[in-house]
Amino acid sequence: MNGMDILVALAMFVAAFTQAVTGFGSALVAMPLLSQVVGVKIGAPLVAIVSLPMNVSLLLVQRQAFRWRAVWQLILAALAAIPFGILLVGALPERIVLFGLGALLVGYAVYAWVTPHLPELKHPVWIFVFGFASGLLAGGYNVGGPPAVIYGACKRWDANAFRSNLQALFLFENFFVLGGHLVSGTVTADVLNRLWYALPALGIGIALGIALDRFIPDALFKKLVLVLLIALGARLLIG
Repeated sequence: MNGMDILVALAMFVAAFTQAVTGFGSALVAMPLLSQVVGVKIGAPLVAIVSLPMNVSLLLVQRQAFRWRAVWQLILAALAAIPFGILLVGALPERIVLFGLGALLVGYAVYAWVTPHLPELKHPVWIFVFGFASGLLAGGYNVGGPPAVIYGACKRWDANAFRSNLQALFLFENFFVLGGHLVSGTVTADVLNRLWYALPALGIGIALGIALDRFIPDALFKKLVLVLLIALGARLLIG
């Protein structure tokens, strides 16, 4: 194992731990780190591959809180948007899209922090709006979490429902995104070779995150989510 392999394993550990504790953020954490180490061409398909076992394992652990009725429309809207997200990559400069996403994350997190009562999304159209936005970003940049996080927070999901419902959405998205990588031929031998170091680190990160999340109260959990949103949003704004 060389220095690059260690950095890949470290990035996957941090990403998996973040996802296990907060329910989202693995791709937003892993992609900036991996792009600096192995580049986007290896990092993007690598994240798509490891996301599948991560989402499956976390959904199984949190399955008692999962509510299919709460997310099935969100999932359908996201899946419908993924092809448009793939087209979006070639239509808009990546910097513009990521800057807009960063501004959305920071703006929402600051608003949620200073506002005692977030608006509750009651109209059914919102589930399609946020689901489509999630699929658009998942297909284009493998970062479909933020719109779904905002939707879940405004729907008043508790911490367990928040994590489990998001894992189901991400699982379906990842199947389609990984399929796109396979069809386009981006899953190369270099990508597969990184799995030897990424998967063990992923397992350790998930196990540690699951072990610790039971000690985190709902109020603290919500603050952790907001802090993570601000940090990730700032990272996207800086570039």
